[in-house]
Amino acid sequence: MKIAIVCDWLITYAGAERFLEELLTCFPEADIFAVVDFLEPKDRHFLQNKPVKTTFIQHLPFAKKHYRLYLSWMPLAIEQIDVSAYDLVISSSHAVAKGVITGPNQVHISYVHSPMRYAWDLQHQYLKESGLDKGIKGYLAQRLLHKMRMWDQRTANGVDYFIANSQYIARRIWKTYRREAEVIYPPVKTHLFKPAGKKENFYLTASRMVPYKKIDLIVESFAQMPDKTLVVIGDGPEMAKIKAKAASNTQMIGYQPNNILIDYMQRANAFIFAAEEDFGIIPVEAQACGTPVIAYGKGGALETVRDLSQTHPTGLFFLKQEVADICEAVKQFEASRDQFTIDYCVVNAARFSPDIFREKIKKSVAEKYER
Repeated sequence: MKIAIVCDWLITYAGAERFLEELLTCFPEADIFAVVDFLEPKDRHFLQNKPVKTTFIQHLPFAKKHYRLYLSWMPLAIEQIDVSAYDLVISSSHAVAKGVITGPNQVHISYVHSPMRYAWDLQHQYLKESGLDKGIKGYLAQRLLHKMRMWDQRTANGVDYFIANSQYIARRIWKTYRREAEVIYPPVKTHLFKPAGKKENFYLTASRMVPYKKIDLIVESFAQMPDKTLVVIGDGPEMAKIKAKAASNTQMIGYQPNNILIDYMQRANAFIFAAEEDFGIIPVEAQACGTPVIAYGKGGALETVRDLSQTHPTGLFFLKQEVADICEAVKQFEASRDQFTIDYCVVNAARFSPDIFREKIKKSVAEKYER
């Protein structure tokens, strides 16, 4: 059986690339295709020395730094990828990869991290945050996204089976494509995150600093709680703006290597997570370190964190992305602190280990191919 794995783009060793790494562990004989591949040599280890076949966008001007500007050309690019020689095609898609063309004698399984958020239900939020919600640029952006939605919905017909990375994304797939999706949670390297030592009296958040991560909201909330200490790890385009909002009880220490991040996770009283994520890997990593999570009660966090209404709780939720709600959640957490144990967190995080993912994805793919 010849297998092709098609992904959107390879830029840095982040979430989608780590997922691809696990797919290649399960299907080492597979060939890899992507719209573009600009991985640095230091980040290519997970590809097992395999070549990546790319599209014409790889060679366009400024594509390395500004590949997203070619979004309107990506449907054409992905349709030019020739996978006709393969029996099984697995697409790893959060943008256009699921649109690869396959024939009636091929099986196409699409693992969807999310339908294109910026084209569907989060369109207005993305346009506003990008300053594209008005004027001629806004009109052109809305026209582009309208065309992307039409293409995205049409190409769902070329997928034989959908797999979603959470129940939240399975609902989004149904809403967008009217297709059922099996849920297989993505792999989290929980074995690298272990509890150690005593908890200390500070709270932690860590993320790339972009608007939807809501780090500014967390910082503003702790400015209203001067008796609490917050440590913020991460960097990004919002860094200066967020730093300006930080009070004296907030320590912003920028980007840190994994070993430093793990050390803070192990010692933190709790991890604060304010984004609405499709799945959300970092709350699972925090729990693997034995650290409970205070999370926004929407998206994938509802599936990875056990709140006080469940046995063996590992955290709790706030219902609105507002300062008052986070402050109230921290207050509730401290009143209930003894109910969250290190063991509860570690056991819950183990549900998302790479071993469990590999077992489920290999079984699912085999069953779907035989069907």
